[in-house]
Amino acid sequence: MTTERPAWSGMVPVDDTALAVTDTGGPGIPVVYLNGSYADQSHWKHVIAELGSGYRHITYDERARGKSGTSSDYSFESSVRSLDAVLTARGVERPILVGWSYGAMLAIHWAARHPHRVRGVVSVDGAMAHEWLDDTTKAQIRKLFRRLSPLFPLCRRLGLAARMSAAQHAEINIELNELCAPAALDPVFDRITTPTRYVLASGGNLGGDPKVMEGIRAGLDAVVARNPDIKLSTKVPSNHSKILRKDFAAVAATVRELTTA
Repeated sequence: MTTERPAWSGMVPVDDTALAVTDTGGPGIPVVYLNGSYADQSHWKHVIAELGSGYRHITYDERARGKSGTSSDYSFESSVRSLDAVLTARGVERPILVGWSYGAMLAIHWAARHPHRVRGVVSVDGAMAHEWLDDTTKAQIRKLFRRLSPLFPLCRRLGLAARMSAAQHAEINIELNELCAPAALDPVFDRITTPTRYVLASGGNLGGDPKVMEGIRAGLDAVVARNPDIKLSTKVPSNHSKILRKDFAAVAATVRELTTA
């Protein structure tokens, strides 16, 4: 049975910063949305509108994204602490975690570490194992972000870049790819006992060749085969970048699927 909470928006302190959080309140099942690497909470508006007021929707901006403060720590573990701070501050119990890209990895790790604190996970085209990161690829990632850095001010206004340097953007990307190595991610998959559903995109994304991306997605088959708690709900036509804007209905349908799981 869920407890009704009033709607609220404000700042939640964590470590050396504070996070901008929005909580629609209400008595519905809480759904916590976890953003892509440099995205802000605005990207979830279509999914939230599709699901409607029957759910309690909690969104937040990670460190240096959106309206949140900057920090001295942008590591993956700092994002884990951010999620814990938001859940604790808002009194959220057993939410459905919906994560896109980087947020999907955060949701998977959280569920593996805290199986009794999560109702379910929706992974939106993220948290998939691959092993293509080497020193050459790392150098290419750093070069890409240096080249893109003049666009950061515009991208920030679109919710697609953080208030960070090019080097900090690159290191977040590199760390995420290191976490995707099978040796690192497969044990996480094997600890999942929470109902977990994947919504996969199609084609490529910025810096990702379509064939490479499709090969990575195909690797999920082996995970689904060995862990019955992880399932593929659907694969949609949109690419990685456009999935929340164009295929939000599929994401919302997967949340509803978990509601009755």
